[in-house]
Amino acid sequence: MSPIPEIKPGQSLELLKELHILTRDGKLNQDSRRKLKQVYHLYHFIEPLLEEIRAAGEAPVLADHGAGKSYLGFILYDLFFKALDGGHVHGIETRAELVEKSCELARRLGFGRMSFHNLSVEESITSPALPARIDIVTALHACNTATDDAIRFALHREARFIVLVPCCQAEVAAEMRRKKNESFGRTPLSELWRHPIHTREFGSQLTNVLRCLLLEAHGYQLSVTELVGWEHSMKNELIIGRRTGSPRGNARQRQQAILAELNLETLAPRFIY
Repeated sequence: MSPIPEIKPGQSLELLKELHILTRDGKLNQDSRRKLKQVYHLYHFIEPLLEEIRAAGEAPVLADHGAGKSYLGFILYDLFFKALDGGHVHGIETRAELVEKSCELARRLGFGRMSFHNLSVEESITSPALPARIDIVTALHACNTATDDAIRFALHREARFIVLVPCCQAEVAAEMRRKKNESFGRTPLSELWRHPIHTREFGSQLTNVLRCLLLEAHGYQLSVTELVGWEHSMKNELIIGRRTGSPRGNARQRQQAILAELNLETLAPRFIY
């Protein structure tokens, strides 16, 4: 039994210290407690998907896109993959120094079925360093367009599941600000983003709505919910996609209609493909 109630039995304390979730003397501060709670909640959504793959007689393969310091990948490995005979976790990150640190930490902890790749999204789609079969693609708080990178990768690899917690969706809001005066003359809906705070919040909401329609257009059935309570994180939307191979018939038309209505047709190449 762990002396800290939040720490699960068998979990590596050395890992939690290396991830700066635990202090060097093994304490858990309030900020780390919030961070750990978010990752645990996400794990509880991902674990049944991993078990489903195992039940089908396959060793799960997971890719964490925009992995950063690989908090999620390491904790998934520690809580689930470590006890398996097979399966693999791949972290994909464009910052070479973070990839190098993650590789070193995995070696030190003996996490032999973890790999880290210094690749752009374009490179990751075709890289021979990644297996042809990817079961689950995750992206936890991958900032701005990194969530879209994860979606593109997942669609190209036809991943069975996609698990996203988006963050910092600034690009759509920037386009709304750029065309604000023009939009005022075209649609009364521009009142939804007339004030800067509304531009930011509505832009964030719109980004995720368009992402969901994109996934549905490619044959994913979606569940959209909260990750944890809003008191823990303002970036709290959780999108889980299950590939069914049956696209929603009107998803692309809905995307086009929304972008036209909001005077944002310039964003179509990002969300409609």
